[in-house]
Amino acid sequence: MIRTISSILFLIVAMSCQETGQQQTQLASKSSVNTETSETPMSTLHDFKSQTLDGQSFDFASLKGKRVLIVNTASECGYTPQYEQLQELYATYGGENFTVIGFPSNDFGGQEPGSNEEIASFCQKNYGVSFPMMAKTPVKGAQQHPVYQWLTHKDRNGKEDVEVQWNFNKFLVNEKGEWVAYYPSSTSPLDEKIVSFAEGK
Repeated sequence: MIRTISSILFLIVAMSCQETGQQQTQLASKSSVNTETSETPMSTLHDFKSQTLDGQSFDFASLKGKRVLIVNTASECGYTPQYEQLQELYATYGGENFTVIGFPSNDFGGQEPGSNEEIASFCQKNYGVSFPMMAKTPVKGAQQHPVYQWLTHKDRNGKEDVEVQWNFNKFLVNEKGEWVAYYPSSTSPLDEKIVSFAEGK
């Protein structure tokens, strides 16, 4: 009789332990799911890389601590003379705290038909461009450059959805690599808002 009672008690304890183990496993599983579905932090400009006009790798992490003006350019556009103003802005304020980054693109009106070498020659010969220029690349559509995916999608930049509408659209990014503002082609690179940004005001 005593052995029978002991056996029953042993079975009850064993079943209790088994249920507790199952509950702990379920809790651990739920915890794992919650971790996997937690929101990922927004990226910054500093998370990207690109190629320059001369084929060198450009790491945007090198821009940490700098304010940045990013502009999509073209050599045969009515706004092409803005290269002169962009260079003036860069010559005046460029350095440790500010820079201009150009992204040549043939997305609008086929107005950037040349090769990277031809674009580099055009910019230097006609406008003396000395600010960093990335390789020719799409800034919209299925082949959109990752930097422009970030610049134009709120779910990536955390600030605003924007459509690049034409050549010489402008984006401002702060020292932390965070999206600040967008300006259309008609806004001069020497507009007071952009100049104030370049000055750090």
